[in-house]
Amino acid sequence: MSTSIQDVARAANVSISTVSRSFTRPELVSKATREKVLRIAEELNFSTSRSAVALKTGRALRVALLVSDHIRLWFSASVIEGLNQVLHEEGYDISIFQISSIEERKEFFEMLPVRRNADAVIVVSFDIDNTEIAQLNSAAVPIVGINSVLPQERGFSASINIDDVQGSILAARHLISLGHRDIAYVRTDRDVSLHFSVQQRFDAFMECCAHSGIAPQVITATEGPTRISQVVTELLSMDRMPTAIACQEDGIAIPLIFQLMRNGYSIPGEISVIGFDNSVYAADIGLTTISQDPVELAHIAARLTLQLIDGQTPRAPFLLEPAQLIVRSSTGPCPKTHA
Repeated sequence: MSTSIQDVARAANVSISTVSRSFTRPELVSKATREKVLRIAEELNFSTSRSAVALKTGRALRVALLVSDHIRLWFSASVIEGLNQVLHEEGYDISIFQISSIEERKEFFEMLPVRRNADAVIVVSFDIDNTEIAQLNSAAVPIVGINSVLPQERGFSASINIDDVQGSILAARHLISLGHRDIAYVRTDRDVSLHFSVQQRFDAFMECCAHSGIAPQVITATEGPTRISQVVTELLSMDRMPTAIACQEDGIAIPLIFQLMRNGYSIPGEISVIGFDNSVYAADIGLTTISQDPVELAHIAARLTLQLIDGQTPRAPFLLEPAQLIVRSSTGPCPKTHA
């Protein structure tokens, strides 16, 4: 049977209200009494009711998480893990809202936070428009972004972003320094109404190449189980195979390497491949990539969120984390036949 508050009060020889105050209003209880109550509560494996704590503090003890991609993917799963590691310790639950269509987007902003009752909203890789920001601001909840587009201009309360522009410039310069000029860029195809931060990766990569007189061929990997096969088909249909392929994310680069090798291409002897993320398996396969740490980004976002919920003003509310080029064995010099 579970331990009740009456059991704790009886064992500590105090009133039920004293037990309650020891958890919710500790300043009203002497230090000695509170320590005794907490010790006995721990021994009896007693925990306070979330609803009682919420009632006392006026908080829902819940943070809404708005994600723009599949939860099962490496980045989204890593962010959730990182947020939970910090927020759970502070007694907060996470309500996850996956937005993959215009209808889901509309429903989210109509329902939250009035009906969902959240203390803050964390937005991941998602560009909220001014109307949606106004809807959230009207409920007076902090809005914190992770890899969100123009968070300060959009009216976010705080944000932590990887420097996508810097990362893509590093990727482009790496390939160019190896002598590659026949370059392809593989990007994803998502609903145009959902603007993702990865757009900055594409724009920065193309601009950097343009400065060197290079115009990469762009291939769009449409959503679906055969998207990598379709990318390979498009590559093989080109008049001239590129000597280097830059991928918007490791989730494209890793399976693409396997399929290219199955088609008889040497990596990096004939084709160099670079990714973006430094996700799981990137090191195992030897993928050259741009590194980011979504778990750490989530830790920072969670701490910013807690500060804002407590009414504090973060010393640096808008943070930009530098990206890092990780050179491994999937990139090499341009083949002499193409130099």
